[in-house]
Amino acid sequence: MATAGNSAAATVRAEAASQALGVGGLLASFDWRWVFFAPVVLSFVILLAALAFVPKSPRPDRTGESFDVAGGVTITAAIVLLVLGVERASHTGIGWTLGTLAAGLASLAVFVAIERRANFPLVRLGILRNGPLVRANIAGLLFAAGFFGFQFLVVLYLQELRGWSTLQTSFAMIVIGIDAVLSPTLTPKLVARFGNARVIFGGLLLAALSYGLFLPVGADWTYLAMFPSLIILGLAFALAYGPLTIVATEGIAEKEQGLAGGLLYTSFQFGAALGLSTVTAVNVAASASSSPTATLDGYHAALVVPLVAALLAAFVSAFGLRTGRSRTVAGAGAGAGAGAGAGAGAGAEGLTEAPATH
Repeated sequence: MATAGNSAAATVRAEAASQALGVGGLLASFDWRWVFFAPVVLSFVILLAALAFVPKSPRPDRTGESFDVAGGVTITAAIVLLVLGVERASHTGIGWTLGTLAAGLASLAVFVAIERRANFPLVRLGILRNGPLVRANIAGLLFAAGFFGFQFLVVLYLQELRGWSTLQTSFAMIVIGIDAVLSPTLTPKLVARFGNARVIFGGLLLAALSYGLFLPVGADWTYLAMFPSLIILGLAFALAYGPLTIVATEGIAEKEQGLAGGLLYTSFQFGAALGLSTVTAVNVAASASSSPTATLDGYHAALVVPLVAALLAAFVSAFGLRTGRSRTVAGAGAGAGAGAGAGAGAGAEGLTEAPATH
């Protein structure tokens, strides 16, 4: 497995995610519909560029194989029902909520049963015996839940309670995108010295610190008072996201790299949806009225959710601290013949033997 390639891809994905923070707000300042329309245009341009510049590779022989439609349908239904059950909890009765969650869990059980019997399963369940992969997925799910849930609450606080414009909010939160600078510079050096697991663990603890600092937010906080939480969250993302993607795929057979990566990004997306729905439900339930005081009380209650998610993610990732040494990539591997890192300016640090724990 090409660890250098994983490191490079992780850096690019981290930078793209951070830059989207500010771009979304800028687009919304013109018209909120552009937030949905612009990715379609950009994706089409990328598709054309890929067809023109990405070298063709021979197709693998999949004679006799079939797509696991039943597995795809049941796992999609499980994710949708679980998120829906949480999101609607504050708007519906307990019976509807429990019924929706039970249906989601039942769909998940059916999915597992299908995968165990399928000749060509969507997810080979045996891959879940890989401890680092499972830890990375659980930690990634919880990290994404807190990361996106927290940003959603900050946006509500700034725009609904403080009356900030979309553009002002975008510029206020763009500092979280500092990971675009730190991911290709600081993170590889820390991984080379301390290993993936310790860097991930540190990033998750920083995320918890960020949420904790914002927890007592007041109705008249200055931006200077909010700034430590936002800048620390950007650092936390830089430390956690890239190494998580590497840990989730390291040691996985080449033919299952796509499956391992797909599992992790499904966990990220599911976590983001679950985090958003949970903070929404808690916010609505804790807001007794639409008064500024009640609104702020709702935010205070909902802000506990990202904090708990980050602490749970750190707890899960802590089990990876006990494993032994392994090879990791510090950054752009010019000496190793691999272009890892954030691009031409990332430096040439090559493969480094580091106490990476997964």
